[in-house]
Amino acid sequence: MTGDTAALVLALFIGVSLGALGSGGSIVTLPILVYVAGIDPKAAVGMSLCIVGGASLTGCIVHWTQGNFCYRSALMFGATGVCGSWIGSMGTHLVSSSLLMLLFSAIMLIVGVRMARSRTAGIEVTGECDVPRCIGAGFVVGLVTGFLGVGGGFLIVPSLLWFAGLGMKKAIGTSLGIIAINSASGLAGQLRYSHLDWRITGEFLLCGIAGMAFGIAVAKRAPVRVLRSAFSVVVIVVGLAIAWRVLYSLV
Repeated sequence: MTGDTAALVLALFIGVSLGALGSGGSIVTLPILVYVAGIDPKAAVGMSLCIVGGASLTGCIVHWTQGNFCYRSALMFGATGVCGSWIGSMGTHLVSSSLLMLLFSAIMLIVGVRMARSRTAGIEVTGECDVPRCIGAGFVVGLVTGFLGVGGGFLIVPSLLWFAGLGMKKAIGTSLGIIAINSASGLAGQLRYSHLDWRITGEFLLCGIAGMAFGIAVAKRAPVRVLRSAFSVVVIVVGLAIAWRVLYSLV
């Protein structure tokens, strides 16, 4: 299997995770683009935003038709997230590629451990929205999105559960809409500094959307806790591999 073919197969996995969990897939998009497709890390950030944002928008539309979308929460997270992602996109090009990937590795390890220990599936659905916390969380997620090219769903879904009082299915659908908004803003910021390979970006996006359809179907049947635990293992392993590769190259 060639590098390009392997990368596209892995892009299916990105969509599956986004469709099933409303998060997770975006955090492996950057390492797949860099280490499998051979894209420069800084250019890969913008490509990742386009791929993740496009796939998330598609998934959001599907969830919306099923009634799994909260407009109020999406607007609060999206409005502050746009500001955060625009600011975050400025930081990408102020650090070296090695430092960028090390920071990404650290985020992956933190997320992987938190996902493995997550108990969010048992949170009570209150329907009560903590507006100040939702706004603050939206801005922080936007910063991470713009800087590292990740959708931030691994932060958005728990925030929607804890601060917006949503159920898991509605949190997943709403998360995808917020990811799409943040990704669009971050991409606009990244395009000021980088030129993207639109052919590879388009191929990844199509595979991601195909995986998204399968992920949404899986979400209807598989226990969320099982899916989240399995994905956490993948995130931790990839995070450790990235850290080892970067540090080895610096020795």
